[in-house]
Amino acid sequence: AWGYWISVWVGNAGIATAFAAYLTPFFPALNGSPLYTAGAALGAIWLLTALNIWGLREAALVQLATTVLKILPLLALGTVGLLALDSANLRTFNVSGQSTISALTATAALTLWGFLGLESATIPAEEVENPERTIPIATILGTVATAGIYLLSATAVMGIIPASELAGTAAPYTEAATRVWGNVAGRLVGIGAVVAGFGVLNGWVLMQGQMPLAPARDGLFPRAFSRLSSRGTPTFGLVLSSCLASVLVAANYTRGLIGLFNFAVLLATVTVLASYLCTSIAQIIYIRRDPARFGSPSVRKAIAVAALAFAYSCWAVVGAGWEAVGWGVVLMVLGLP
Repeated sequence: AWGYWISVWVGNAGIATAFAAYLTPFFPALNGSPLYTAGAALGAIWLLTALNIWGLREAALVQLATTVLKILPLLALGTVGLLALDSANLRTFNVSGQSTISALTATAALTLWGFLGLESATIPAEEVENPERTIPIATILGTVATAGIYLLSATAVMGIIPASELAGTAAPYTEAATRVWGNVAGRLVGIGAVVAGFGVLNGWVLMQGQMPLAPARDGLFPRAFSRLSSRGTPTFGLVLSSCLASVLVAANYTRGLIGLFNFAVLLATVTVLASYLCTSIAQIIYIRRDPARFGSPSVRKAIAVAALAFAYSCWAVVGAGWEAVGWGVVLMVLGLP
C-alpha cells in the first residue's frame, strides 16, 4: 500500500509535467523557462486537488468528459495518420546504440508506465453500482482499448517523425499532426493532448485520496487518511499527496520537461512494481492455500500467470535504472516508522 501510494503522487508530478509540455505550443515562454513550466504543472495539480476536495461526483464528470475528448485526437493519428507514415522511420528497430536486450529492458519500465492503473477500478468499489460485474468489465475492456489506441497512435507518431528528432520533442503528437495536416490540425491535436493530460491528472488526483482510505481503515496508514470531509472526500490524503507531488516538481524542475517527466515516470513505475511483485507472490501463496477456490484445472494456469507477472515485474525494475531504483528504495524505507 505504501509503495502504491508513493507511485500515485510521484506519477502525478510526471503527468503534470507532460500537461505543461503540451501547453508550450500555445505559450512559448514555457519552453524556455523551467520555472514557468514548473508553475504550470503545480497550478494543474492544485486546481484538480481543489476539484476533488469539492466532491467525487464532480471529479468523475470531469473525468468522463476529458476521456471522450482525449480519445478523438489519438484515434485520428492512429487511423488517418497511419496513411502518412514513412516506413523508413520504422526500419531501424534499435537506435539506442545498446544491445537489443539492453534496449528492450530499458523500455520495459517506460512502456509499463502507460498501463499503470489498470487495477485502479477496484479502489473506489464502494462508490460503484454492481461492482462485482462492473469492475472486471471496465478493467478488461479499458486495458484492451488502451493497448489498441496506444499501439496505433504511437506507431503513427514514430512513422511520421524520425527517431533522431522524436527523442528531443516534448509534444510529439502535436508535432506529428502539424507535419501531416498543418498548423491548425497540430493545434487541435495539441488541445486534445492538453485535455488528455488534464483528464489523466484528474483521475490520479482522485486516486491519491481514495487509495489510502482502505489501509487507513485497517490501521496500516495514519488515521487521518480515513477521515472524510462533509462532502465525503478524503481531504487529508488529497492535500498531503499534492504537497509531496509539488515538492518533487519543485526539486527537479531544472532537469527540463523531458528529464523531469522521465525521472518521475521511472520512479513511479519502480515504486508501483513493489506492489506488483508482492501481489504476484501473494497470488501464488493464496492459490496453494485454497486451490479449490480456483478449480483444479485452473490452478496451474493461475500459478503460471502469477509467476510470469513476477518475472516481468523484476525485468521492469532492472530496466528502470539505478537512479530510479535508488530513490524508490529510499522512499520505501521512509515508510518503515
